[in-house]
Amino acid sequence: MGEIVGKSNSNNSIISVADSMGEQQFRTTSSLKTFSRKSFDSFRIHSFDEENPTIIDGISFSSAAEAAAAVSGKWPGNNNNNKEELNPQDSWLPITESRHGSIYSSVFHVLTSGIGFQAMLLPLAFASLGWVWGIVCLSLAFVWQLYTIWVLVNLHESDSGLRYSRFLHLSIAAFGPKAGKIMSIFPVMYLSGGTCAMMIITGGGTLKLFFQNICGDGPGLSCKAQSVSGVEWFLVFTCMAILLAQLPNLNSLTIISFVGAVTAIVYCTILWALPLGMDRPNEISYDPLPTNSKMDKYGDVLNGIGIIILAFRGHNVILEIQATLPSTPKNSSTKTMWKGIKIAYLQIAMILFPMAIAGFWAYGDKITFNGGMIKALSQFHGQDLSKFVIGLIYLLIIINCLCTFQVYSMIVFDNLEFRYTSIKKQPCTRLLRTVFRLCFGGLVFFISVAFPFLGSLAPLIGGLTMPLTYSYPCFMWISMKKPLPNRPMWLFNMVLGCLGLILSVFLVVAAIYNLVDNGLNANFFRP
Repeated sequence: MGEIVGKSNSNNSIISVADSMGEQQFRTTSSLKTFSRKSFDSFRIHSFDEENPTIIDGISFSSAAEAAAAVSGKWPGNNNNNKEELNPQDSWLPITESRHGSIYSSVFHVLTSGIGFQAMLLPLAFASLGWVWGIVCLSLAFVWQLYTIWVLVNLHESDSGLRYSRFLHLSIAAFGPKAGKIMSIFPVMYLSGGTCAMMIITGGGTLKLFFQNICGDGPGLSCKAQSVSGVEWFLVFTCMAILLAQLPNLNSLTIISFVGAVTAIVYCTILWALPLGMDRPNEISYDPLPTNSKMDKYGDVLNGIGIIILAFRGHNVILEIQATLPSTPKNSSTKTMWKGIKIAYLQIAMILFPMAIAGFWAYGDKITFNGGMIKALSQFHGQDLSKFVIGLIYLLIIINCLCTFQVYSMIVFDNLEFRYTSIKKQPCTRLLRTVFRLCFGGLVFFISVAFPFLGSLAPLIGGLTMPLTYSYPCFMWISMKKPLPNRPMWLFNMVLGCLGLILSVFLVVAAIYNLVDNGLNANFFRP
């Protein structure tokens, strides 16, 4: 079966002929005479506009070549059996190896990457900001980051079908090879690898608490979980995570992401719903935390903003998730992805806002930085809860950390394989993939053991990574879409981008000041 599209009364039109032998293009209709009559027996001629050859079957394209590619089934980036990639290397890499995702898979990936341990710290941000400013800042941050996600989704593919399947590639296209790499490599790789290290710290620590909860206290117990060190629990969690990480590509993680999304929603809901039915601690206060000086007050306020900003994560994997979706002229990946984003972020809003508001209402200024909601629940209501409930919460957190690890680690695996395939000009073997993933697991295990206090750096991390979430997409829109200067869209993105950079500097300075002033429990190699 072949297809032909063209304009029969023009000597300048591009005619695309595709059959089982491939696609050929001809500049004039007379060139078609070189084909035998038999070669056209099964060809289908699409309807087109005589005045505009870029309108095929009622669909408008930016060029005749693009229209020819679309109707011949060679729409770039669709990856049907890995034959239609503009860059064949994409069919070898974990992110773009399979583009058979759906709106469901995109929702699961976004939920798994977007909800995590940061949500448990939101009541602490309210303790620094108070009720009014806490709700205002949380609402503004949610709307702002949702807009930048919309920007990324709409920049993912060009009119010609070229897809920017990785944040780094879009950054290079927008800012140039040198500036794009300088601006994006560190935050993208840090957010990917650093999140995996935090999953080991959080998951390994929770694994220890889970077994302590099962074993209980007192002498004469056969359970020996109390004697297992933090390093050994980290190693157990890492082994489980790397075992799951042997799945070949991001699209194959759909079931894993589904489990991760469900566990995140369930344990977050339990954490904010349980305290509502229990007595609040005595002498709690809802006023902003007292400080000794105005500088301390400003530092606490900015730290609260940093915690809120850190709660909205996942921008560094949005383009990669969209890359798993098929795209055609009639149904682009942009439409599917944005539908998935709306569904996922409705769920995220239904988790983060109640977590912040209900958690602050229940514990006020008694909420602690170390552990957030899970620590407060154990400290103030542990005696009122059964071991089953506490153990269930721990188990859900462990499973969610394992699933989240898979999504973020796939970004690193893709980058490692990209380096290899760029040099060798061939795909990685299954054995080599396994070696890459084992080496990455060993590296993040070492980082998590060496720096088990990474969670204490949440405000600083929030400030450092803020540009990737709140600023870069705005500047990318200006660079790629080229809106007229001083027009509303140009001004809107420029103001948001600059405001994000300025706020990022303030957050980093405030976080460093607080670390210097309050000190840091830097328990190197002592998890």
